[in-house]
Amino acid sequence: MNNKSLSNLFKGDKVIWMVFFFLCIISIIEVYSASSSLSYKGGNYWSPIIYHCSILAVGIGLMVVVLNIKCKYFKLITPILLGVALITLLWVLVAGQTTNGANRWISFAGIQFQPSEIAKGALVLAVAQILSAMQTDHGADRKAFRDILLLSGGFIFLILLENLSTAMLISLTIVLMMIVGRVPFNQIGRLIGAVALVIVFTLIMVMVVGDDKKVENDLSTKQNLTEQTIQEQQQEDSPSSLGKILHRADTWKARIKKFFNNEYVAPKDYDLDKDAQVAHANIAIATSNVVGKGPGNSTERDFLSQAFSDFIYAIIIEEMGIEGAAIVAFLYIILLFRTGIIANRCENSFPAFLAMGIAFLLVTQALFNMLVAVGLAPVTGQPLPLISKGGTSTIINCVYIGVILSISRSAKKKKAGNPSTEEAQEVITQATDS
Repeated sequence: MNNKSLSNLFKGDKVIWMVFFFLCIISIIEVYSASSSLSYKGGNYWSPIIYHCSILAVGIGLMVVVLNIKCKYFKLITPILLGVALITLLWVLVAGQTTNGANRWISFAGIQFQPSEIAKGALVLAVAQILSAMQTDHGADRKAFRDILLLSGGFIFLILLENLSTAMLISLTIVLMMIVGRVPFNQIGRLIGAVALVIVFTLIMVMVVGDDKKVENDLSTKQNLTEQTIQEQQQEDSPSSLGKILHRADTWKARIKKFFNNEYVAPKDYDLDKDAQVAHANIAIATSNVVGKGPGNSTERDFLSQAFSDFIYAIIIEEMGIEGAAIVAFLYIILLFRTGIIANRCENSFPAFLAMGIAFLLVTQALFNMLVAVGLAPVTGQPLPLISKGGTSTIINCVYIGVILSISRSAKKKKAGNPSTEEAQEVITQATDS
C-alpha cells in the first residue's frame, strides 16, 4: 500500500525525478554553506536556509500539481501567459524596482518577481505550438519561421532592454527549438547571420554610448555611503524614459572590457574592491586543490558577493572539488538527454517540442552560469537553475520540471512494432480468454 502511494506521488519519468532530487540536495547543502553573509546581516543563522527550503517545498508542491495535468491542457494557458508576460514586461519598464543597477523586478500582492521568467515559459509554449501546428512530411512549413519571429521578436526586445543575458538565452533556446522542429536550415542560417550583425551593432553602440568609468565611480561612491543614502540618491537620480533604456549600457561596457582585458596584473596590485566577484570566484576555484575542502568549509563565501546565487558554482568547486563540479554538470546533461528520450517517444509533436524547449531553457542557463563562474563568460545575473538560492525563479524552474514529468506520463506514446501485428495478437488473446 505504501509503495502504491509513493508511486502515485512520484509519477512520471523516474530518471527526471532522480536528477531533480540530487539537484535539490546539492542546492540545500550549498545554499546553506554559501549564505554566511545573509546570516551575518540578518543575525539568524538558520533563516536563509529555512527560507530556501520553504521556497523549494512550494516549488515541489506546484510541480506535483503540474505533473498531474495532462499535457494537452498546456495549450490552453498559452494566450493567458503571453498576455501576462507582455503586461508585466511593459510594467517593469515604467515602474520596475531596481536592484544592483538592474530594473528587472516588480511587486504584486507582496510577491517580487521578474517578468522575464514568465515570458521565457510563455515563449517556449507558444513556439512549441507553432512548430507543432505547421509540421509537414518534409519538416516545418516555411511560414512557421515567420510566425515565430513575429511573436518572439517583441518579447525578446522588451527583455533585452533590462536583461541582455536572458534575452540571449531565450533567443538561443528558440533557435534550438526551430532546429529540432525541422525549420528549413537556410531560414535558420539567415537568422543567425542577421542576429550576428545585430550583436555586432549592439556591441558597437554599447562601447560608444556606455561609460564604464561611471560604473567604477558609482561603485566606489556606494562603498562609502549608507544604504539609506544610496536609496535616496537613486530616487533623486531616477532616469528618464530614454535613460531607462540606455542606462544598462554603462554596466555592459564595463563587463565587456573586463572580460576581454588580458593585461597581466600582479597579485599585490589586484584591486579586490573593484573586481571582487571575479577575484574571489577565482580564489575559490584555485584553493579547492582539485579534491575540494568539503561541504561547509568554504572560506570565499564570506567575501564573494552573491555566493549563494550567481556564483554558487564557484563555491561548489571550492567545497566539492572538480569531481563535485563535474557531477553537477553531468546532472544537467542527463536532464537534457533524458528529456530527448521522452520527446522521441511522443506520438504528437507538441509535447515533444515543449519538453525539449524547457530542457534547452534550463540547460543553456546552467551552462552559462558555470562559464561565468569559471571565468569563461562575462559576469551576468544568471542563477544556476534548481541550485542557486532564489524565490519565484526557483518555483518556476520546479514547474518546468513538472511539465516534463507530465509529458513523460500523459503524452501519447508512439506504437512499437507493426500496428496490424499488435491488433492480430490482441484478437488471439481475446479468443483464448473466451
